[in-house]
Amino acid sequence: MLENITNQEQLLAIIVSDKFDRQGIHFFTPNELSQQLAYMHHPTGKIIEPHVHNPVHRDVFFTQEVLFIKKGKLRVDFYNDAQKYLESRILQAGDVILLVTGGHGFEVIEEIEMIEVKQGPYVGDQDKTRFIGISSDQANIKP
Repeated sequence: MLENITNQEQLLAIIVSDKFDRQGIHFFTPNELSQQLAYMHHPTGKIIEPHVHNPVHRDVFFTQEVLFIKKGKLRVDFYNDAQKYLESRILQAGDVILLVTGGHGFEVIEEIEMIEVKQGPYVGDQDKTRFIGISSDQANIKP
């Protein structure tokens, strides 16, 4: 239901299965991450008090992205910072993934609809380094 993908104690990603279901608020990320991910399940009538967010200066050095899989299946390939392939996972409708560090690539297994959320602003070619990834037959898919 919840899986942390790590490599040598470095958090690469957090996968929240569509089957995750717990009452209350559950943060999956440590406070120091620049992208926070939580699950909330409240009963009818629960009041979440109105609020505004205060201006707080934050320094963000690496983009972290969240993908919400609405439809289909997606293979996610994980790489370390040196662009070495590590392993893969299959995501399906309802799953959510936070990509924290390292590299990643994707192959659409079934026609996909997904929503991506990440920090901005986007700075074009300066934002990422592209590299050659694995082929489908090289994927080491973990359950």
